[in-house]
Amino acid sequence: MMTMVFAVEEINHNSSLLPGVKLGYHIMDCCDHIPTGLQALFSVKNTGYYLNENTREEIKTKESSTCLYYSPVPAVIGLASSSPTRAVAHTLGPFNIPLVSYFSTCTCLTDKHLYPSFLRTVPSDLFQVRGLVKLVTFLGWFWVGTIGTTDDYSLYGIQAFSNQFGRQGGCVAFHLTIPTSPTMAEIQEMTDTLESSTARVVVVFATEGQLLNLFLEGTLGFTFPGVSIPGLKEFLLNVRPSRKPGMEFFNMFWEEHFGCKLDFRYNPGFQNNSLYMPVCTGSEDLRNTDSSYSDVSQVRISYNVYKAVYAVAHALHTFLNCDSAGPSGGLCEKHSSFSNGQFLHHLKMVNFHNQFDEKVYFDTNGEPVPLYDIINWQKDSKDEIRFIKVGTYDGSAPQREQLQIIKNSIVWTKGQLQVPVSQCSAPCPPGNRQATRQGEPKCCFDCLPCADGEISNKTGSTECTKCPEYFWSDKDKVKCVAGEEEFLSFYDTMGIILVALTLLGFILTSIITIIFHSFRNTPIVKANNSEISFLLLLSLKLCFLCSLVFIGQPSWWTCRLRQAAFGISFVLCLSCLLVKTIVVLLAFRTSISGSRGWKLFGTSQQRILIICTTAPQICLCSGWVLGAPPFPFRNPNYQALTGKIVVECKEPWPPGFYLLLGYIGLLAFVCLLLAFFGRKLPDTFNEAKFISFSMLIFWAVWISFIPAYVSSPAKFSVAVEIFAILASSFGLLLCIFVPKCYIILLHPERNIKKGMIGKYQR
Repeated sequence: MMTMVFAVEEINHNSSLLPGVKLGYHIMDCCDHIPTGLQALFSVKNTGYYLNENTREEIKTKESSTCLYYSPVPAVIGLASSSPTRAVAHTLGPFNIPLVSYFSTCTCLTDKHLYPSFLRTVPSDLFQVRGLVKLVTFLGWFWVGTIGTTDDYSLYGIQAFSNQFGRQGGCVAFHLTIPTSPTMAEIQEMTDTLESSTARVVVVFATEGQLLNLFLEGTLGFTFPGVSIPGLKEFLLNVRPSRKPGMEFFNMFWEEHFGCKLDFRYNPGFQNNSLYMPVCTGSEDLRNTDSSYSDVSQVRISYNVYKAVYAVAHALHTFLNCDSAGPSGGLCEKHSSFSNGQFLHHLKMVNFHNQFDEKVYFDTNGEPVPLYDIINWQKDSKDEIRFIKVGTYDGSAPQREQLQIIKNSIVWTKGQLQVPVSQCSAPCPPGNRQATRQGEPKCCFDCLPCADGEISNKTGSTECTKCPEYFWSDKDKVKCVAGEEEFLSFYDTMGIILVALTLLGFILTSIITIIFHSFRNTPIVKANNSEISFLLLLSLKLCFLCSLVFIGQPSWWTCRLRQAAFGISFVLCLSCLLVKTIVVLLAFRTSISGSRGWKLFGTSQQRILIICTTAPQICLCSGWVLGAPPFPFRNPNYQALTGKIVVECKEPWPPGFYLLLGYIGLLAFVCLLLAFFGRKLPDTFNEAKFISFSMLIFWAVWISFIPAYVSSPAKFSVAVEIFAILASSFGLLLCIFVPKCYIILLHPERNIKKGMIGKYQR
């Protein structure tokens, strides 16, 4: 109040601002009460008048007043609380009388439809809420309680804070409303809630007086920038009690501050106990006392009042054309009414720099620059609370520059320097995700590890990120690494076993070849065309060796070679068996004489048949390899199960493999059918019987191969195919050649021509 008086007198002594015009004021107390505020407003509706210096007229501004049409009052400065301010602003709006508030911060007052003439020099709670949310989240607090009162400032502020805080991922643990006159039971209930909650931080929307007992050391607060107004302290210290109108409030302060009574007839503050108090002399010195009244080193709310008065003065300066050289000789023009909205327009357009180099203006909503100081309640050496500035918040700055705070300058509760922790659940470490508990706020959660193939590389992740294709999560689930490649390697246990079986088959085939070559002139080798036998042994060697192409990391050439080598080798082997079967049948089942039978199906015809039966497979494999060749492919489909990328040969034309296999099956069926017809030939040389056994084994292997191949995953499908190749090759080798080697090596007496054409007689 006294700062307003000081600003008015300072303006009246300033010849460059409102020359020839003196400002006056009328002060009323609304008692922070809506009915009282409106009553004060209407009681002074006609007290305003303005006075030119030549005609002794005076321009009035009042803290809580209104004007009817044609009233000379230009503006009202006030009020301090949002609820009474809403009522007064709603009343003044239709008359276009500006209401400039220095401390009403409710966001509800931004509504220009309801409050068209309302302006303020204090930022809206909207910016304070944004700053609070930034401050709370900056300090890592996402689990807080809220405390408020029953006024509009608290209700709207907490609602806005809760909404914005929730959008930033925060949760409100509890909300307490302090009644106007709380009982001991209500106070105890609030205390129990505070002590039992896991939230260690409380966000408060209330005035300092309403929560004085809660401000302990460690409190952080938003306040307005403080300045030291030159001359204000001397002005305040030189004021003395007076009988003059407008000094009633100061007289009451004087009596309460010095504990005495003024010997005035009007003394409403101490009528009941004035008999027990000494009389004030009026010469008491405020310099000898210590109070918040005389501590103006950094005024904050008073500075808002100071700016409001100067804003009205600058608007009047423009409205009265004080800068133009008119008939009045450079003085301001006279106006009798401020109710037509013209002065309100000039006030909204105010834009000037004050003596503190601060730009004073109003935006389209009548709001000032949203600038705050962040202060910390700290105890000094005398164990008294002092406000220490620890940061700033500028709502007009870029997002990343709005909040500036010095953490190490903050003193927390009980003198601690470490930032308190307030959380319902500790943030999940990297490699985990937060899973909200059912029926609880989102800040209360459990930590679940990321699934295989997913990662979270920061603390507090709400979900895990799936690794890109061909990548997999590491053991800690914090980063994606190149997926481990899997294929049937020569160094795997399975690969080693299959290689060993392959070499065993090749060595056995080589040994049998050597035996046959050593005994090539004996009847059992010469019978049934020894050339076909050696070709069959060669094809079996190729069958064993082709399985090696399936082992190891697939490459461009192995993918093209493996199926072609397998198909051609087995067709060559079966072609030789087909020829041998036909030769046996011709030798024992035909009625044609032997010499004529050999002419009809001699060596040349046998060779031609082998070539003719092998050629289709060669053509099929060549066309397949040239037209749609298999190629190495990194298959990620098994990553979810094994965490590995399967390197395999992808076949762009799947029918090629089944045609190849089908042709092999066709030859095997013909061989089995012909051999079955020759099953009752003489026992000593019944090669058709052994061919039948080998074909039965061949068919059993490959019939079971197809479902096993289709159902086997990854490298196991390759192992199944190799096993089928080796099993069928061993079956042919053992059934066709081992019986002959048995006779050659262990029973040479049976290796005679007579033994080849009938039963051997001992």
